[in-house]
Formats: sequence, structure tokens, C-alpha cells
Amino acid sequence: MAATVIAGLLLLRSYVFGVLPSGFDDFESAGSDILFSNSLVANTTPSFNVSSCPGYTLADLKETSSGLTASLHLAGEACNAFGQDIADLTVQVTYETQTRLHVNIFDTAQTQFTIPSSVVDVAGPDGGAHKDTSDLVFNYDPAPFAFWITCRSEPDAQPLFDTRSSSLPPTPIPPVIADDSSTALDAFPLVFENQYLQLTSALPLDANIYGLGEAVASAGFRRDVGTNGGVGTIQTMWARDDADPIDGNMYGSHPFYLEHRYNATTHRSQSHGVFHFSAAGSDILLLTPPSSPVSLVQYRLVGGTLDFYFFSGPSSQEVVEQYGALIGLPTWQPAWSFGFHLCRWGYHDINETKEQVENMRAAGIPLEVMWNDIDLYHAVRDFTTDPVTFPAEEVRALIQELTANHQHYIPIVDAAVAVQGNATDIYDPYTRGVELDAWVKNPDGSEYIGQVWPGYTVFPDWFADNTVEYWTEALRNWSASGVEFSGIWLDMNEVSSFCNGSCGSTANLSDTSLPFLLPGDPGMLITDYPEGYNATVSGPSGNITVNGTLTFGQGASTSVAGLPSLRKRGVGEAAEKGVNLNDPPYALHNGFGPLWVHTIATNATHAGGFAELDVHNMWGMMEERATHLALQTLQPGKRPVLISRSTFPSSGKWTGHWLGDNYSKWQYMHFNIQGALQFQLFQIPFVGADTCGFMGNTDEELCNRWMQLSAFMPFYRNHNQRGAMSQEPYRWDSVAEASRTAIGVRYSMLPYWMTLFANASMHGTPPVRPLFFDFPDEPELFAVDEQFLIGRDILVTPVLTPNVSTVDGFLPGQGRIIWRDWYTHEAVNSIPGTRTTLSAPLGHINVHIRDGSALLLHAQPAYTINETRSGPYSLLISQAADGYAFGTAYVDDGETIPPTPNRTLTIHSQRGEVRLQSHGDYEITQRLTNVTVLGAAQTKPNQVLVQGNAAGSWDFDVGLERLIVSGLELDLNQPITISWT
Repeated sequence: MAATVIAGLLLLRSYVFGVLPSGFDDFESAGSDILFSNSLVANTTPSFNVSSCPGYTLADLKETSSGLTASLHLAGEACNAFGQDIADLTVQVTYETQTRLHVNIFDTAQTQFTIPSSVVDVAGPDGGAHKDTSDLVFNYDPAPFAFWITCRSEPDAQPLFDTRSSSLPPTPIPPVIADDSSTALDAFPLVFENQYLQLTSALPLDANIYGLGEAVASAGFRRDVGTNGGVGTIQTMWARDDADPIDGNMYGSHPFYLEHRYNATTHRSQSHGVFHFSAAGSDILLLTPPSSPVSLVQYRLVGGTLDFYFFSGPSSQEVVEQYGALIGLPTWQPAWSFGFHLCRWGYHDINETKEQVENMRAAGIPLEVMWNDIDLYHAVRDFTTDPVTFPAEEVRALIQELTANHQHYIPIVDAAVAVQGNATDIYDPYTRGVELDAWVKNPDGSEYIGQVWPGYTVFPDWFADNTVEYWTEALRNWSASGVEFSGIWLDMNEVSSFCNGSCGSTANLSDTSLPFLLPGDPGMLITDYPEGYNATVSGPSGNITVNGTLTFGQGASTSVAGLPSLRKRGVGEAAEKGVNLNDPPYALHNGFGPLWVHTIATNATHAGGFAELDVHNMWGMMEERATHLALQTLQPGKRPVLISRSTFPSSGKWTGHWLGDNYSKWQYMHFNIQGALQFQLFQIPFVGADTCGFMGNTDEELCNRWMQLSAFMPFYRNHNQRGAMSQEPYRWDSVAEASRTAIGVRYSMLPYWMTLFANASMHGTPPVRPLFFDFPDEPELFAVDEQFLIGRDILVTPVLTPNVSTVDGFLPGQGRIIWRDWYTHEAVNSIPGTRTTLSAPLGHINVHIRDGSALLLHAQPAYTINETRSGPYSLLISQAADGYAFGTAYVDDGETIPPTPNRTLTIHSQRGEVRLQSHGDYEITQRLTNVTVLGAAQTKPNQVLVQGNAAGSWDFDVGLERLIVSGLELDLNQPITISWT
């Protein structure tokens, strides 16, 4: 739930068009108070041009069996492009593992900010001497210093990363993006200044780049490098509270990318990864200058160091796993978190909240977790309940009723904590934070006071010694008061503030009014019809059809291109009103303009002397870590469930993520897939979108399709904004039926999901994948993000456009794979390398099973995850043409933090036989009751044996080549053999 619904859009409008909203500080006068004050060295005037930057010369080389260390000295007169050049650097190269190479360029005096290991504890070298055997090779030129990374197996191929000017196009180059002067490329030297760092690498022309987020990218999951009609990408790393802007910086910062290279001669591919380990605000540019033989990636930072890790792959899955091994693997998810979650901003009271629980059960639509947004709070304050609308004891009673029915409850926790308004204002979460010295400060040591939902607020300082203790105590007290939560929802943690600077320092703290209206209030009603609906043609009903005619697009444009997007401001445009070119001298492409807008000011200070400018991007991740540790204390032994908005490398160790405040638009349903695929790369696999859309009004068809799509996403929640039309899935009969069907499939697949997430937590293997991950040598798949794979075995092809009853999708494998329909078990015929048209009437989502797969399933999906897990199991085997199939299943109690008793089932299939082996110390009490084998035989078997004895009940469908063995009561803790002849 977003501040940006109102305040963010107000600010964006102001800075794009140069008009200041009333109630906000004057742009110029504010600068001296709230910007970082030590940005430039005295008597240094930035040139704003890197063409005269001399680069560096390497000296004092020392080599070891695991790498090298050398000095870098400024090679000429300082250019002072956007700060003051740092004369002496150190380059440290470490072959950390066989597949990971670490190249760290830092100021020798070590005055630049680096991320403390107490915040992100990355893995170190594995102890081996890999310099002469590593998959990756570090090469360098000493003067001017440049380096390039090659593959040991292909030393003459184009380097994976190459900073040599000779490998880059000749400069100067006019603006590559015509209306953005900052994309003029004056030169490509290594620049290392106190407030500006620059490094550029050549990429293959039209490179396949994925990652660099968080982003809602108009070009799709495959990033725009400026070829084939694209303009290129400027990905800004500056956490920002803005409602899912297209091609703008947003909630999270992840400077990691995966590149997938295809050799058109050998028809083989391999992938590698590049990670810049930095919290600095930065622009990462993907561009292709006109007539250039290469594309390029350029890093521009306003602080920090050039600390890079390279991962050799060579498969895409291995790249992601190698990245996870460095930053930390994802947290373990309990089984119940994979159920369906329901929320909205606008459940006015406890009775309306309870009503949703009752209505969902009456409709027979499984509900696992009920949520509340800030409606829950008293005076919109964290860790409270409203005594009138959400009396604490009634909240407790609802939660205990949910618990008794094996359901769960999650409330919101906003990032900011209200200040004490006056002497009579009793609010312990604030005063206790004062006692423990837990708040972010102004440079003079006073409390930094911003403004969020409850009015004036302070912000926890995660660097302070007592803040985790404070946070744990606040959550404990809240739970004891009646909010007996199963998990926590962290919002507004970019961090967000509605005013600029420490606006409450001299204000009337008892004034809790906000400078804008809330959605749903008079003057801010959400009255727009759903996308594509024209009331003048179709009347006022808003229905999907009127007199049998579909209403989407009637008398209106049928374009689903999405919202008009405002252009990000240019850099260097001196005449543009409200652009401060001097602090920091290089102006990032922040969507709100100056870095201090709509967040904590960049000169706010943290314990240890850290400035907000340096640590801003990590705030959300540090809150997630503190909350995760708090839940481990409060719920000993249980896997914490967190969903958070702002993320950073290593966030996946602590939390899952929802994709922010999206729109009830068809385009944003497509973005749902892109976002989920992105966060698999970032090692935050438990991810999903606000199903049916958060902002604006959805409609029956969109919600129908989206409820089915999200049933195949890791995190599955329906959530919308205050004042919009209700969109719970029981509101329309067709949506209710589609939801019941999709949730039934989801719950039956729960053992598969749990196995995939166990592999993620143990190995970093992404549960949800783009098609090219498993079919890397099929170029037609490299840009596909309308479909996705769950693991290697399940292909999902959703409908993403209105008014259709079919969908086109690839069945990958170029004819070598048999794909069978999940529902009918029929094999689908397709032409290799082209899309196949699949039937997709409203309420149906295409799901296909890959041949060679063996899946453990729940045989009887029930209303809750607990009921489902208490029931029997089944096996679904989809044999390849030669009879082969293989699969594993990881089973434990679904709740306890490992190490915990567990069992792994291994299923092998060959012609005429299925064997299951069972290993582990967890006792599975539920029985295996039926086995389905697809592709079992072309003719009906003469006999079927179970554990060597004649099967009591079996059936064979010749047309489907399907054998079903039912009525079983098999012990999954013992070996199992089923055969047929």
C-alpha cells in the first residue's frame, strides 16, 4: 500500500514540470539544509566532462596463488569531472572459487564507504588456489590500466567483461538517447572520484542482458541495450517509493545482471553473471552507439568503490546459484505461506475483515491467510489497533478463530514510527525508541523527523546498537496486545517520507494532518471505469458483456500499452527548473529529481557516522533482517514469513517480496511475470504481484485471468486500494470458479513447490524460470516473458490480453520434448521453433507437463494447506518417448527451521516400471493412494504389479497411453515398485 498513490505522484508531477506543490519546501532554499554537505573538496570546480580524465597506471604488482594486488596511480592531471579525483587506488583480484572471481578497486586510504560485513556478510574464498584452474581469467593492461575477463575454455572469444578503450567505440559520441544529454559518451577512462566513479565494459552487439533491478521495464525481462529499435536503458539504483513506474527507479536496488550468449556457429549458449557489490546511488547504462560493433554497459556511481564479482556459469541456473552462494541463500518458507492470501486497503473495521473470511468459505474459495492494511491502526500508528474499529480483543478473537481453522493472519508494519505529539500523548513505541537511542539523526545529533501516514515520524536506525532489541520488543508487545500475527508485512521502507528534510524539527508535532487526500475520501474517489470499458457505449453496469457483446474496447481504443509515462529528467540541462547540478555534482536519473525528495535527506546520519547518502539503498534490507531475527525470537523454531517492498542484495535471506503498487491494467499482469523472473535472479524467489491490480478498478475478465496466473506464482495475494471497487474473488461467479480451479491445481502441486523452495534454500536454484534457462540453445526463447516454467517440469502459458479465447505460446524443445496438458493429459502437437495456438476460454489457464518428469502431488486438495497436507499423496509420471522419467521430492514438517528431520523421495521410471526410493529421518504418515503414468504403453498392459503383487485397481486409456493405478495404501518411507507388462 503506497504513499505514492498520492504524495509520490504529486512530487513527480512537480519536478517533471517544474511546479512546486504547496506545503513543500522551496527547492533552492531547502538544498543547504537537507543535502549531503561534504560532497566536494574546497576550491574544486567540477568540469562535468570525463574526456580529460587521465585514467590510472598500475604499479607495485604482487601476485599470489589466489590472485594479485597492485597499486593504481592517477596517470595525469586530475580532471575533477564530478568531484575530486582520488590519486591512489588499490586493485585486488581474488580467484575465490572455481567459478567466482572477485575484482575490487578501492581507494587506498579507504575513506570511501563500503558495506560492512555486519550488514551483508558475503562469502569469502573457499580456500583453494584457483588462479591457474579457474573458469575465469583476469587480464590487464598496466598503462592506462584496464582489465578484461575471459573464459579459460575460450581465451580467444569475446571477453565476458572488457574495460579497454580499444574494445569500445571511438569517442566522443553524441547523446545515444537523443533527448537525454547525459548519454553523450565523451570518453571511457576509469574515473574514481570522491563523488563520481565510472567504469565501462564492452558487450556483444545486441547482448542478452537480464537483471539490473528492481525494474518495470517496457522492453521486457530481456533488457533493452539499444538495438533493434530500442533506445537503451538507464537503470538507476536509488530506492524510491513510486507506484510501479515504467522504466524508472523504484523500490529495490540490485546491481546484478546475467548475460546469456549464443554462438550462431556452434548453436550452443552459455551464461555468466556480473555483480557490483555497492549500496551507492548509481546509474547503470545499457547502450549501443550508432554504427558501433558492440553494445556497452557503463557504471556511474556517486560514491563507494568498484567492487565486482564475476560468475562463470556456464548455465543460467548455475550463475544464479553462484550468486546465491556469495550473498546468501533464500530463507525457508513454511508450507502455509504458499496458500492464497487476501487483503485490501479499506477494510474499515474488524467486522468487514471477518466478513471476508466468512464469504470466502461460503464461496468455497480456499483462504489461507487474512491480512490487514493500515486500517488496523489507531491514528495510523505502528504496533497499535484502533479501539473503535479494531478493538484489540476482537482482533485477538478473529485471529484465534483463524488459527483454530488452520488459517493465518498477517498485519502491516510501516517503516516510520509516529513521534509523541505532546506531553499527554502516550505512545510507547516512540518513547521506548528514545530510551534505546534507536532513531536516525540530523547532523547536529537531534532526531530526524519526517512525515508519513500518522503525521510527523521518526525512522529506526538499523546501525544503532539497540534497534533490533527495540524492534523485537515492539513486535512482542503488539502480539501480546491481541495481534497474534503469523507473519509480518513491511511497507514504505525505501524509506518513504511525505516531506523534504527533517520537516518536523520545528513543526507542531501534534498536527497529524496530511497535505493530500486519501483514495476513497470525498474529492479523491476512485470512479474510473475499468480499463477498456466505455460507459457511453456499454451503459453503466461495468459488466464483462452487455447483451452478449464483450465490452472491452467498445467505442474506445483497445490498446493495452499501459499508462502514459513521464520522462525522467535529463542531466546537464542547466535551463531546466529545479535541477541542482552541484550536490551531488553528477545527478542520478532519480524519478523524483533530487535524491532527498520523498525520502530521508541524504545528510541524515546513522550510528557509526554513516550518511544516508551512502546507506540509503540498504534501509529496507536492514529492516527485513531485524524483523526476521525478531520473529525467530518470538516464534522459536518456526520459519519466519515476511513480505517486504524495498529490497537489496541478500534480502532473500530474510524476506519475500511483493511487486509493489501495481495497476489494474492488462499490461501490469504481464509485468507480473517479468517481476517474478527478475527476483529469481536476485535470490528472492518468494515473490508475487497484487493480483487483479492494486490501483484503479479491475474488471471481471482481468481478475479472472489474473487470479489464475497468480495461482502459479510463488506468493499469491489479492490486494487493492482504498476507494476502488471490491475485487475479492467471490465477487464474480466466473472469477470464483476460475479461482477454485486454479487454487486446486496449486494446492495439489504443493509438494513440488516445497521441493523447489527447499532447493532454493539449500542451493540457490530458482523455482520459477524463463524458458531459456532450461532450453538455452533456442534463440526464439531469449526474450519470452509471456510464459514461464515452474521448475523444469511445468510450463505455464497465461492469457494476457482481453477478449480472446486462445493464446499463442512456445512449447520449447524444438520437437524433442513431449508436452502434455495438465488437465486432459493429451500430448500437444507443435511446430518446432514457432508458437502454437492453444485453447484458452475464460476461466482456463494452460499448464503443460514436460516429458521425463515425475511429480509427487497431494491427491485431495482441500480448503487449507494443513488439510491438504494431512491427506494422501499421488504420483504423476510423464514418460519421455524412451520411457524415461525422473523426479525428486523433499518432505519435512513444512514449519521448522532446518536442520530438521526430512525425507527425500527419488522417482525413476523406465519402460514398464516406476521405482521410488526413500531416504531420510522424517516419517511421512500420509499414504500414496494413486499413481498415474503418461506414455506408459501403446497397448493395454496384460498385468500391473504393485510391490510384486497384482494391483487391485487399475485403468488404461489407449488414446492417452495413460495408466492409472488407484486404491493404493503405500508407505512412502519404504521403497515402492510398480510395473506393468
